[in-house]
Amino acid sequence: MHFKQFYLNCLAHASYFIGSNGEAAVVDPQRDVQQYLDEAERTGMRIRYVIETHLHADFVSGHCELAEKTGAQIVIGAAAGAEFAHVAAKDGDELRVGEVVLRAIETPGHTPESICWLVIDGESKRVLTGDTLFIGDVGRPDLAGSRGFTSAQMAAMMYDSLHHKLLALDDAVEVWPAHGAGSACGKNISKERSSTIGAQRRMNYALRPMSRDEFVAMMTRDLAPAPRYFSMDMEINRRGARALDDVTATPMPAKDVDEWMHRGAVVLDVRDADAFGAGHIPGSINIGLGGQYASWAGTLLSSKDPIVIVATSEKAGEAIMRLARVGLENVLGYLDGGIDAWTASGRSLSTLAQIDVADLAARLDDVQVLDVRRIGEYESGHVPDARNVPLSDEIERLEIDAAKPLAIICGSGYRSSTAASILQRRGFENLFNVAGGTAAWMAAGFGVR
Repeated sequence: MHFKQFYLNCLAHASYFIGSNGEAAVVDPQRDVQQYLDEAERTGMRIRYVIETHLHADFVSGHCELAEKTGAQIVIGAAAGAEFAHVAAKDGDELRVGEVVLRAIETPGHTPESICWLVIDGESKRVLTGDTLFIGDVGRPDLAGSRGFTSAQMAAMMYDSLHHKLLALDDAVEVWPAHGAGSACGKNISKERSSTIGAQRRMNYALRPMSRDEFVAMMTRDLAPAPRYFSMDMEINRRGARALDDVTATPMPAKDVDEWMHRGAVVLDVRDADAFGAGHIPGSINIGLGGQYASWAGTLLSSKDPIVIVATSEKAGEAIMRLARVGLENVLGYLDGGIDAWTASGRSLSTLAQIDVADLAARLDDVQVLDVRRIGEYESGHVPDARNVPLSDEIERLEIDAAKPLAIICGSGYRSSTAASILQRRGFENLFNVAGGTAAWMAAGFGVR
């Protein structure tokens, strides 16, 4: 068997290529599908099946484009209500790829149609768990509200799927999920990208012995709001996305960018925090390409507002493509010539002050500190008296004392720069981004609470 995991760091997303005797299946493909075509050509295999473990909410899948380019059949759970041509899989159904058998295991809980796939190659067994079982975690149960299920109902289904289906597998069966650390589809997913059923039985907090009621209470408590793009992506995936090559944007001169801003367009600056802080278009939002750019863009930006990209010339195309991965296809274009073209046109720049942790420590009595990390990160240690408001679209409505300087901090300075740019766009002026974030604060030996 040829088994390969493709991992996309920006979305913490894992997809899989499984092949045997000249035939292959691709499981949970990302939107840009060329890598799977390249793998098929490199290995001399024909892609027969494109398998979706469920309707993904956190990215747009390339299942329809990949099927169109290969002639493969798309396979998805019967409960998905998919609107594209597909094979509706049910519990116990089997697909054959050469000598390899893929057996469907219905595991509702994250979504009603979730299916895990047991990959059988002789005596060797792996299970592709989608968003049902992660390494160190399980999938969130609150994404099916629009389909008539409560979070508690989905969590109860998840309990049964885990205990009666996945934990019934041998301890030696390898576990290969669809996401890793950083994904919003779980609470605290491990950085490890695979494991075994036995290891998860021993170490995964959600699999420790407990009653169904205890599990439901635990899984429905303190759930972070689902990012705004999740419901949109799920519907795009139900219908099937258009080909990625059809998503295009054009270079725009500074005067056109200026005009579009006055008509309500959002200017998205994808440079790093230092470059943004040194000079940016007034009112622009900073989400750097160097971090989890696509997921944060999907969380913070609307699919209805026109977007103009500010990037270095060689990064504009990447910025647009990565937005399309989460369903944001509302990009008008990008600033031709980047920020240098804006200044060359005689237009002004804004700045965002960057301070290091020593400066912050010296000014703690005089500033407000806003920590925009997730609640669990904050509770593991934070700057004394820092207020925790996790970065989300709620930052646009946050009430802050504008008369007192505000220092914004996260783990490294990435999310804090984004939050600061949003607040600056709202009119707050006395802002500081803490370079290096809480990691630098703790490394410098400053106290936390």
